[in-house]
Amino acid sequence: MEQRKKLNDKIKELDSTRVFKKITPKGGLSWYVKWSSVLLILIATTARATGTIPQVDLWFGLFGTIGWFWVGMLWHDRALIFLNGVLVTLIFTGLLNYYFGA
Repeated sequence: MEQRKKLNDKIKELDSTRVFKKITPKGGLSWYVKWSSVLLILIATTARATGTIPQVDLWFGLFGTIGWFWVGMLWHDRALIFLNGVLVTLIFTGLLNYYFGA
């Protein structure tokens, strides 16, 4: 019976430049936060596209962006941390303007 080969060994045997090993964790906390945040941002984008309920866009976008910020912290990914940190600030400012602005 042939022993199970590790993914890295299988990729080396293929000798292809088109095969990439997936490096994002699956099934852990970051996986659930990541996909929940994706769903929230898709809802926000749908609300933005219809243009009927701007506060829905802002709230769902805020929580989705906070989720991606958290994923960036868990993965120690500076680009995700920077981008989503700035976006949280901008979306929060939008919420303040929506509820208390002129």
